Amino acid sequence: MYEQTAPPAPRPWYRQAWPWFLIALPASAVFGGIATLILAVESPHALVVDDYYKEGLAINRQLHRQDVARAIMLTGLLRSDGRQLSLELASSTPLDDNSVTLQFIHATRARLDQEVVLQRRSDGRYYAALPELAAGAWNLRLQSRDGRWEIGGRLTSSGPFQTYLDNGH
Repeated sequence: MYEQTAPPAPRPWYRQAWPWFLIALPASAVFGGIATLILAVESPHALVVDDYYKEGLAINRQLHRQDVARAIMLTGLLRSDGRQLSLELASSTPLDDNSVTLQFIHATRARLDQEVVLQRRSDGRYYAALPELAAGAWNLRLQSRDGRWEIGGRLTSSGPFQTYLDNGH
């Protein structure tokens, strides 16, 4: 007759693929959640504004200053030789500002932002020492000291530069 053979012994559960596949799905969700939590806790909250209403009002004031600059057709040429800033302003109306404020606003890191006051000299240009700028992209905001007008531009710092400032920023 036929000789009966015993069925092979079943493999233990940890030697099979299906249990590991089923465990991997929720485990990946847990690891992803932990990674997201770590990123949320350690990342700076620079893009979150506490008082959005006041920020909105500030944007309206900024737009008004830009409208004034547009009305007087104000433009500027900012130059640097690596040590000093030189600014030439052109306008349809003579400017009586003896000093102007230039803000260097880093594109991604607010802690690197800087502000410089440029003084007008007898040649009609404005001058100041160039602050130390980290390499990268910068937004420029030039304002009158009394906040009457504002123009801006962009800059990628990597040594001496020349950039135009206007209302198209």
